[in-house]
Amino acid sequence: MQENLALDTIIEFTNCKIWQQDHLVLSEVSFKVDKGEFVYLVGKVGSGKTSLIKTINAQIPLKDGEAVVAGYKLAKIRKREVPLLRRRLGIVFQDFQLLIDRSVYDNLEFVLKATGWKNKKEIEIRITEVLDKVGLGLKGYKIPHQLSGGEQQRVVIGRALLNDPDIILADEPTGNLDPETSEGIVRLLLDISKNGRAVVVATHNYTLLKKFHSRTLKCEDGRLVEVKAEEEIELLK
Repeated sequence: MQENLALDTIIEFTNCKIWQQDHLVLSEVSFKVDKGEFVYLVGKVGSGKTSLIKTINAQIPLKDGEAVVAGYKLAKIRKREVPLLRRRLGIVFQDFQLLIDRSVYDNLEFVLKATGWKNKKEIEIRITEVLDKVGLGLKGYKIPHQLSGGEQQRVVIGRALLNDPDIILADEPTGNLDPETSEGIVRLLLDISKNGRAVVVATHNYTLLKKFHSRTLKCEDGRLVEVKAEEEIELLK
């Protein structure tokens, strides 16, 4: 069941507990993300970053508290509504998850057809738009192994943009990339947020936080806390 949020709020959690099966990962989780906002989600390995991302996209059920994502109440979402929610989300993985036996173009076409696109010309136009957006306009014919790691991650970001989502969730998107390539990926995600999408980036790369300042939420000691500007130096140690 959809619910209208405040005009610009696209994600809102209120006093939630985040579970990973029977293990309580985070308690008292309350935060909001607005349209056009770029937010870092940081914390040590195992601190709950990925579990929170998976709760936002309804991969992990919300058992305690209230949360609304893109108009859907997570605590009450029905099984048939989950695919509708996920069409409002674009997911960027660390390990790409591209189909390695087909071209970049065919990877993107596969996603569009799987989400109901039928018109061949409209598919072609949309793929061209997305590849241009991520700086790969001339590489649609390439097979993933012919691309660098950074280029493959740009394909993944392009895939996430195909259905014009309200939210991009990026889980360690620079985890397998060198520093220079990582900076290019963050710049691209920042650019996407400036076009009105909410972008949430889970990362443990504090060098990027230092270079590209933005609002930061931290998973620590079973809680989610907002990191204030004066705490940044401590955070980056």
